[in-house]
Amino acid sequence: MNKTIRRASVFCLLLVLALLVRVTWVQAYQGQALADDKHNRRNLIGQYENPLGNIIVGGEAITGSTKTGGKDFGYKRTYVDGPLYAPVTGFSSQAFGTSMLEGVYKNVLNGSDSRLKTMMDMLTNKRAAPGNVLTTIDKDVQKAAYDALQGKQGAAVALDPATGEILAVVNNPSFDPGRIAGANDTAAWEELSADQGKAMENVALRKPQAPGSTFKLVTLVAAIENGLVTDLDQATGVADPYTIPGTRTPLPSEARTPACNNVSARTALKLSCNNVFAELASKLGQDKMRATAEKLGFNTEIDTPVRTSPSSKYPSAKMSIDQVAQTGIGQFDVQATPLQMAMVTAAIENGGKLVAPHMVSEVTDANGDVLESFKDPASRQVMKEKTASMVRDAMRTVASEGGGKPAQVAGAEVGGKTGTAQRGVKNSLDPLAWFTSYGKLNGKQIAVAVVIENSDTDRSEIGGGRLAAPIAQKMMAAWLKK
Repeated sequence: MNKTIRRASVFCLLLVLALLVRVTWVQAYQGQALADDKHNRRNLIGQYENPLGNIIVGGEAITGSTKTGGKDFGYKRTYVDGPLYAPVTGFSSQAFGTSMLEGVYKNVLNGSDSRLKTMMDMLTNKRAAPGNVLTTIDKDVQKAAYDALQGKQGAAVALDPATGEILAVVNNPSFDPGRIAGANDTAAWEELSADQGKAMENVALRKPQAPGSTFKLVTLVAAIENGLVTDLDQATGVADPYTIPGTRTPLPSEARTPACNNVSARTALKLSCNNVFAELASKLGQDKMRATAEKLGFNTEIDTPVRTSPSSKYPSAKMSIDQVAQTGIGQFDVQATPLQMAMVTAAIENGGKLVAPHMVSEVTDANGDVLESFKDPASRQVMKEKTASMVRDAMRTVASEGGGKPAQVAGAEVGGKTGTAQRGVKNSLDPLAWFTSYGKLNGKQIAVAVVIENSDTDRSEIGGGRLAAPIAQKMMAAWLKK
C-alpha cells in the first residue's frame, strides 16, 4: 500500500472513530437531556398522544379529552364549565403551554411522571396511564361566588379554617380555557390577552392590592397581642378629627367626624375609624406590625400548590411614622390578595391557628392509588386564642350592627370586616370594595374574602358592605346550609 493511500485510510478510520464516539456520547449521555428539552416537539406531541388525566371537583371530572383527528396531536383538553373553574384548572394548550393546576401537575396528567410507571413501562419506556388531581373545591360555594360576581369585576376566595382546604377560587371576568386548548387557537389567545390579559388574570391568588380597612383586623391583632388593647369596650383616647403623626394632614374616617372621637376598639372596628387604627399602628411601630402581618402570611410565597407569587406585602423597607400609621388602615404600600385576607380571617376564626391553605386533597394514579396527599397540612399558632376570641367578638359587632349586616346568614354566627381602599395617582381610580368574614353553624366553618375592583363607591362610603358583603353571604350560606 503506498503512503498516500495509507494516510487516507488512517484519516478515514479516525473520522469513523470520531463519529462513533460522538454517537455514543449523544445516545448515552445527552439522549435524556435532548429528550427532555422543552423545544423537543416530540415531547409536546407525546403529551397529547393519549387522553389526559383529569382534575376532579366533588368526585366529578371538570376536565376531559377529545380526539382531534389531526396528524400530530391525537387529543386535546376539554373543560366542563370552563369559566367557572378556570382560576383553579388554568389551561392546557398545545400552542401556549399550561398554567395553574394544569401546569403544576402537567406530568401527572399526561402520564410522564415517573411515579406512574409500572415495571413494564420502565422496560419498554412506554408512557404510563395518566393520573388525576382531586381538589378541595366545593362546587356549591364556587358556583355561588361565580354567580354573585356576574356584572362585577373582582374575585373571591373561601377557606375551611379548620382544615385549610380552599373551597372556592373565583375571578370575574374569567375565560374558557377550552378556547385555547388546540394548536391553532391564536385568535382566541390574542383576544384573551387583550386589555393586559385581564380575562386570564388570577386576581384571587396572584394580584395583591391595597386591602383597605380589612387590614384593620391585622392591626387589631397586633394591638391586642402587644398589650395596647386589653378591653374592646374601653375608650381608646384617640381624637377625631385626627392628624396623621409627623404631618399636618387630617385623616378622615368613613363615619363622619366626630363619630370616631375617643371610641372603643369595638366601635372603631364597627365604624371603621381610621384615626384609631392609624394611631395603634404608629404606637406599635413598623417592626411589630410587620411581625404580626408575616405570622399571618404576608411577605411569603404560598404554594396552594399553585404558587401565589408575587406574595401579599407588608413593607420591610424603613418607613416614617406617618407611613407606618397609614399601613394600620391598609394603605401606603400594604398589599394583599383575597386569599391572604381569607387566611387572616381563617386564623381568627380557628382560635389563632393558621392551617396551610391548599386546593388539592390528593394526587392519584390511574388506579386511584395515592401519589401525594395534602390531608394533613402544616399549621401554626399565629396569635393567642384569647386574641382571636376578642377579634371575633368585634367582628360579630360589625356584622350585626355595622357595615357587615348584608353578610348575615340565618341561624349562623357571622363576623366580618368591610374595606374601601383608595388607589391610583391622587385616588384617580375607583376605590376597591373589600369584605372578609367568617361563618359557623352546626360544626361547620368558613372564611371568605371578596374584592370588587370596579366599585362605584364614593370614597367616603364603606363600599365593602354594600358591594362585597352580599357575595360573601351567598358563599357562606352555600357551605353552612348544606
